[in-house]
Amino acid sequence: MDTQRPQPAPPQDAVILHRALLTLDSHIDIPWPDRADAFEDTPQRKVDLPKMQRGGMSAGCFVAYTAQGLVTAQAHAQVQQECLAMLDAINTMQGTHNGVTARICSRVADIRAAHAQGVIAVIPAVENGYGMGEDPAGLGAFAQRGARYVTLTHNGHNALADAAIHRPGLGDTPQKHGGLSTLGREAVREMNRLGLLVDVSHASKQTMLQAVEASATPVVASHSCVRTLCDHPRNLDDEQLDALGASGGLIQITAMPAFLKPKPEEGRRSAGVADLVDHIDYVVRRLGPAYVGISSDFDGGGALADWQDATQGANITAELLRRGYDRSEIAAFWGENFLRLLEKAEQVAEQSRITVHAAG
Repeated sequence: MDTQRPQPAPPQDAVILHRALLTLDSHIDIPWPDRADAFEDTPQRKVDLPKMQRGGMSAGCFVAYTAQGLVTAQAHAQVQQECLAMLDAINTMQGTHNGVTARICSRVADIRAAHAQGVIAVIPAVENGYGMGEDPAGLGAFAQRGARYVTLTHNGHNALADAAIHRPGLGDTPQKHGGLSTLGREAVREMNRLGLLVDVSHASKQTMLQAVEASATPVVASHSCVRTLCDHPRNLDDEQLDALGASGGLIQITAMPAFLKPKPEEGRRSAGVADLVDHIDYVVRRLGPAYVGISSDFDGGGALADWQDATQGANITAELLRRGYDRSEIAAFWGENFLRLLEKAEQVAEQSRITVHAAG
């Protein structure tokens, strides 16, 4: 796919609407080792803070991603330190530099206040529960650093759960736990207590369905697509979508061509904004507009022909307008649905604190 070809500018009405909305990208990777360049407009990053400002992006979930490795005490100790170091790096993405102001925001009220002030909201998150190690208490260190969700797995099973894609090179069989492990269920309860959303992207179907049942807060698939439209193990099938909808959960359609379109028998796969919006359309028809949102997976492999980096988000708004979605629906896709889940997680955590205090 040629992602460098210049694209026509979106219509002005789409640009105006895009800049007026609270636009949130729910999954962005950071470079690691950290280059401390988030405030620089650099070609090495698809998302940096100047690009977000130029593209009218209000907020982004920046993830501390750790690749799956061996499930051993020594490996867990190492990956925990790496994950915390990444969250610390994300927490440096605040202040004012090069004409851009950003703020770490760990609560919905903070995100909304930042948007009202023209400040970019940086929301930390964790990709791969492997970084927790073998003690759910480790999740507290994530929450202390502002994290708002944890992706249960990446590619490869971990101590918490089975992944959608197993790793024979790590000794994986197709299933290890049959979904969530006992530790994984403990982790889900602790995430609920701390106000961390349970992210089921990368999880196996069994893990995902069990997480829906186990979590007191609706779960999110922070960067996934629809399996009916593209038969990839990372995508959610209709049974999973129905479970997500029934529980009040959310799927954030992502800009990964391999998840959006089947690979043609001949030639290279290519995908664009229209393909991403096809997946949004599917979820809206099946569940309604309250259960779907948008993510890029930028700097983690995501990129489309006409959404190459954080400066081009208005192209999605333009396509949504072209298909007849109104302002409230587009606002829901671009952030309001995700903020609703974050608020629900905050409410569940607060109720947990009240219950513990009353019991004490």
